[in-house]
Amino acid sequence: MEGVELELERRSKFLNNLIQQKKKAKEQQDQKDEFNVRVRASDMPLSVQNRAFSLSRGLLDATPGKADNKRLALALKKDFDSAYGPAWHCIVGTSFGSYVTHSVGGFLYFQIDKVYVLLFKTAVEPLDHQ
Repeated sequence: MEGVELELERRSKFLNNLIQQKKKAKEQQDQKDEFNVRVRASDMPLSVQNRAFSLSRGLLDATPGKADNKRLALALKKDFDSAYGPAWHCIVGTSFGSYVTHSVGGFLYFQIDKVYVLLFKTAVEPLDHQ
């Protein structure tokens, strides 16, 4: 009997985990729909992604008409530098190519409305002055 109870408990945990994953995926999709965001590539925790989406949406809504790409890039870079430490880089535009090296967990490429945003972090190493 003990083996059966363990198997039932294992299956119950598995199903609960699936339900939680489904709920989380639904919440993420709702968040993306709310901000009109389409993620192209990401190596970044969802909470950090949502910060980028929220800030971008707020700045774009605050400047109706044509988006100010430089202003958006500067705001994202400064916000992420202060929140998550230095060396964040941000490229915003409608047409650009890139090939970058980034720190683990520090890369996001997304589209919001008709603007594309590339946000990534690089490692900062102190200079050795000898």
